[in-house]
Amino acid sequence: MTSYVWLPLAMLYGLALVGLMVYGLHCYLMLALFLSRQRRARAAATAEIAAWRGERPPDELPLVTLQLPVYNERTVVARLLHSVAGLDYPRHRFDVQVLDDSTDGTREVIDQATAALREAGIAVTVLRRAERHHFKAGALAAGLSVARGELVAIFDADFVIPPDFLRRAVPLLEAAADIACVQGRWGHLNRTENWLTQAQSVGIDGHFAAEQGARSYHGLCLNFNGTAGLWRKAAIIAGGGWQGDTLTEDLDLSYRVQLAGYRLRYDFDLECPAEIPNNVLALKSQQQRWAKGSIETACKLLPRLWRSECLGLGQKLEATLHLTHYAVAVLMCLICVLTLPMLLWTPLPRLGWLAGLWWGAILVSALAPCVMYTGSGLVLGRPWFSLSRFPAMLVLGTGLCLNNARAVVEALLGRRSDFVRTPKSGSTSLVHRVGAYQAAAGLRMALLELALGAYCAVTLVVYVGAQKYLFGCFLGAYACGFTVLGLVTLARGLAARRAVATE
Repeated sequence: MTSYVWLPLAMLYGLALVGLMVYGLHCYLMLALFLSRQRRARAAATAEIAAWRGERPPDELPLVTLQLPVYNERTVVARLLHSVAGLDYPRHRFDVQVLDDSTDGTREVIDQATAALREAGIAVTVLRRAERHHFKAGALAAGLSVARGELVAIFDADFVIPPDFLRRAVPLLEAAADIACVQGRWGHLNRTENWLTQAQSVGIDGHFAAEQGARSYHGLCLNFNGTAGLWRKAAIIAGGGWQGDTLTEDLDLSYRVQLAGYRLRYDFDLECPAEIPNNVLALKSQQQRWAKGSIETACKLLPRLWRSECLGLGQKLEATLHLTHYAVAVLMCLICVLTLPMLLWTPLPRLGWLAGLWWGAILVSALAPCVMYTGSGLVLGRPWFSLSRFPAMLVLGTGLCLNNARAVVEALLGRRSDFVRTPKSGSTSLVHRVGAYQAAAGLRMALLELALGAYCAVTLVVYVGAQKYLFGCFLGAYACGFTVLGLVTLARGLAARRAVATE
C-alpha cells in the first residue's frame, strides 16, 4: 500500500490508541483521588449533618418541593409515590409535584396513589401539560415556576426515595450559600436480576464511587445525574433554568450553574435505590440518550467553559474529559476497524523495546476500568462481586460501543432527536417482571454488530497468525461483545415485533 494511504491510517490508528490511553489513565486518576479523601470527607459530612440537625427545630426546616417527572410509567410510579409517605421530614415542610406527561393508564395509577397521600396529610399536586414540550426539561421547568419550596428534590419514576433523604441532603445543601445541588448515590433494586443488570451495577457503582466522589472531594466539576438530588431553586434560576436543547438536561444545568459560580456536592452515604434496565433494548435506548446528550452538552458548553475565569486549568481539563467521555465509543470502533488493515498493509517499523513499552502502556490503560470498578466495589463492600462480573462488563462495554458511537456522531453532526425515556418493568432482584413498555427493536443495528463481531474475529485470527498476542484478548473481547449484543438484540427485537403483530 502506498505511503499516502497507510500513513494517514497509521496516524488515525495511533491517535485512537492515544485517546483510549488518556481516558484509561483518567480512570486511574479518579480512583486515586477518590480513595485519597473518601473516608475523611464522609466522616466530615456525617458530623456536619448531625450538628445541623441539632441546631434546627422542626418548624425552622426549609420548605422542600419534591418534583416527580413521569411519562408512561404505570409499572413503577406507584412504588415511587408510596415511598413519599415514608419520608422522615415534617409533613408541613414539604409538598409534592407529580409532573405527569403520561398518555396511558399511568394517569389512573397516579390519581389513586396521590389520593392516598392526601389522606395521609401530604400536600400533593398533579401537573399535566397539554404538550410534552422539551420533554423532561420542560416538565421540570413548568413545575419550578409554581414550586413553593426554596429547595427542590427530584426523583425519576423508577426510584424509591429513602426515608432519610431530606434529613441528610438538606443539611449538606444548607451548609453554604454557593452549594447548588446535593447528589445522592444510586443503589440498585434489581442488581442480580440477570447478567445485564449485574454488569451495569458494577459500572454505575464505579461512576458513583470513584468518579463522583473524586470530583466532589477535590473541587472538580460535578454533575447532577437527573434524579436522586436536592437543588437550591435560586441556583437553578441563576444558571439559566431547565433547557431542552440537549438530551441530558441534567448535565447541561449542572455545568451552567457551576459556570455561574455555584458548586455541586455528592453524598456517598445517601443511597437511593433504583431499577436498572433489565433488557438490552432498554439499555441501548438509555445509553444512546446519555451518549448523544453528553456530546450535545459538550458542544454547547465547552467553549464557554474554557473561557471561564472561575475555573482553574485542572478543572477545565477534567471537565473536558468528563463531557467527552462517550467519545471513547468512537475510538473503540476505530480500533476495531483499523486493526486488520494495519496488520495487513501498513509497513510499521520494528521498534524493539519501544514497541513493548507502547503496547504495555496500552494494556495498562485498557485495564483501567477493571481497576476502577474493583476499587469502587472494595469501598462499597463487594470487591469480589465487581471483579467477578468484569467479563460481563467487558462484553457489555465493547458490545455497546457501536450503539454509542452512532449517538456521538449524530450529536457532532447536529442531528436532533426526541427524549426517549428508558422502559422499566418494576423488577427487583427477587421478582422478575416483564415490562409493559418496549424500546425500539433496533434490528439493523443488531446486524451491523454481528457483522463487526465477525470482522473482529477475523482480525483476531490474522493477529494471532502473525504471532502477535498481547492485544489479542481485547480483540477477542470486541468479537465476543459485538456478537453477544447483536444476537441478544436480534432475538429481543424479533420477539418485540412479534408481540406487536399479535396485539
